[in-house]
Amino acid sequence: QLQASGGGLVQAGGSLTLSCATSGFTFSSYTIGWFRQAPGKEREAVASTFSGGGPTVYSDSVKGRFTISRDNAKTSVILQMNSLKPEDTATYYCAAVVHVAVSHIQGRTLPRVDEYDYWGLGTLVTVSS
Repeated sequence: QLQASGGGLVQAGGSLTLSCATSGFTFSSYTIGWFRQAPGKEREAVASTFSGGGPTVYSDSVKGRFTISRDNAKTSVILQMNSLKPEDTATYYCAAVVHVAVSHIQGRTLPRVDEYDYWGLGTLVTVSS
């Protein structure tokens, strides 16, 4: 199971910290990703942290502003979001997959929505201008 939390309302330029709590699987063996979906838009990948000490990868739209980190002891993944913009407004989801294409790790690219096996409920982030 995965459960995202930490969403809320924040002014542009502010910060929020999202948490993805997991249970029921060997956390350290899974790649965890954050996604977001704005009203009327497709779900898009935001950041991923690969299993086994692999790299972290970000979308161009959040690079330099968001930081993903994993705590294997607490089996959770944090998404620290700074310098938030109104266009960051969306419902944020975390997802997990045990086997991810090596090309993503080598090429430092974000796995797609359809490559993840497990999803949690989302948490809403609203950034006001």
